[in-house]
Amino acid sequence: MNPVYISTSPILKLSELLEGLNFSSLFVLTDENTHQHCYPLIQKALPKEHHLFTFPAGESHKNLETCASIWSEMTEAGLDRKALCLNIGGGVLGDMGGFCASIYKRGIRFINMPTTLLSQVDASVGGKLGIDFEGLKNHLGVFNEPEFVLISPDFLKTLPENELRSGFAEIIKHGLIKDHTYFEMLNFEDWKKNDWEYLIEHSVAIKKAVVQEDPKEAGLRKILNFGHTIGHALETHFLDGPNHLLHGEAIAAGMICEAWLSVQKTGLSQEDLSQIQEKLLKVYGKIQISKDDFGAALDLCLQDKKNEGKEILFSLLENIGTCTYNIPVSRKEIEAALTYYCTI
Repeated sequence: MNPVYISTSPILKLSELLEGLNFSSLFVLTDENTHQHCYPLIQKALPKEHHLFTFPAGESHKNLETCASIWSEMTEAGLDRKALCLNIGGGVLGDMGGFCASIYKRGIRFINMPTTLLSQVDASVGGKLGIDFEGLKNHLGVFNEPEFVLISPDFLKTLPENELRSGFAEIIKHGLIKDHTYFEMLNFEDWKKNDWEYLIEHSVAIKKAVVQEDPKEAGLRKILNFGHTIGHALETHFLDGPNHLLHGEAIAAGMICEAWLSVQKTGLSQEDLSQIQEKLLKVYGKIQISKDDFGAALDLCLQDKKNEGKEILFSLLENIGTCTYNIPVSRKEIEAALTYYCTI
């Protein structure tokens, strides 16, 4: 696995790291938000001659159409196979920028600078790259590692509060699946007062340990999907409507549903479920789901990439800090989990 650097001096660190790389040209990718708020913070570290391309922000643009515009721009800029792509942005940009770099001319090198809390603690590690396709999240993609990842907690100052809160969901997940003590030390009462720099370091370490043991998600790495089978289905279902959810908001709801399933299927105690539920609701509240949404959400669960054949496979908790995987769950049981969430 290639290195992940965490630095409070991103200009100095990026300058130093770029000096150590031999590349023919630099292609810098931003979205509208990171072009305005983040690119200026590191611009001085870049060679004067670099090619900058910006596309619209948001999950709805994480598709083949945007990829085509990126590849056209790369081609027009004359990038050869020794070019380097620098992706400055959140999970959408890192996923899609890395995917485009990996496909262009059979692959050019890329660097990720994640700018949201979500991308820093989650998408920054593991080499998963991809885009949404025909309404299915991350349906097309590859495994490929960046040259390095450079994380700066300074970028968090550029985030609106709801984006920071969204990223916190993945930190909570890391405690639930792997580290009970970590979960217990998180501040749910006043979540904005968490020590983000410490949490980024600890969460990155948890994810790195899991990914190093199982790089291609053949087994253990599946635990990182806790909360995501139902969470991704809800996120995708509400993507284009008035009840649009951020990733972390959907995953928080997914974690409550899947914690309830864990009580039914893998021995999680009712006491642990109550604790998880209470803490998540304190930070995220409840999203509005009606029975009319169930059918679409259930259909989307059938498309989850962990599934084998027609079996829907979940990663579920045995207790807080221990997660198991490849647990078959029926459509009826998922519906019961959604019903439970609606009635709490």
